[in-house]
Amino acid sequence: MITSLLWITVALLMAIGLAGIILPGLPGTALIFAGILLAAWIDDFARIGVWALVVTGVLTVVSLVCDYLAAVLGAKRLGASRQAVAGALIGTLLGVFTGLWGLVFMPLLGAAIGEYLALRDVARAGQVGIATWLGLLIGTVVKLAIAFTMIGIFAAALWL
Repeated sequence: MITSLLWITVALLMAIGLAGIILPGLPGTALIFAGILLAAWIDDFARIGVWALVVTGVLTVVSLVCDYLAAVLGAKRLGASRQAVAGALIGTLLGVFTGLWGLVFMPLLGAAIGEYLALRDVARAGQVGIATWLGLLIGTVVKLAIAFTMIGIFAAALWL
């Protein structure tokens, strides 16, 4: 009974982790790694060994670094102001409450508004908004690839 509940917890951690790749505020790959670690512990590390944990742990760290750098590099590449970066963060957080379109476009809008407030230049604000948005989009795609790689390593270790 307890073992079944633990495996359900593994599945929930991974599912919530996948959602966390898209939704800000949830540490997506960290939750997936927690699920993998719990699964290894449940099985006394018999099928999911140290190599799988080390590789998925490194991928988790890479994903967290990517998450941080994606928006910042997108905005900073054009020399965006701190207000633009803060606007992108606020837009991302607000996007959670506005559905998929909000998650996709609110960071762009937030960065553009932040840059406009800093420089009062509409054209520049648009450029920074798009650059920030592209950075976030590329970061999300990379994090999704990392998350599915982690789940693939987990599945291979568990069933092969």
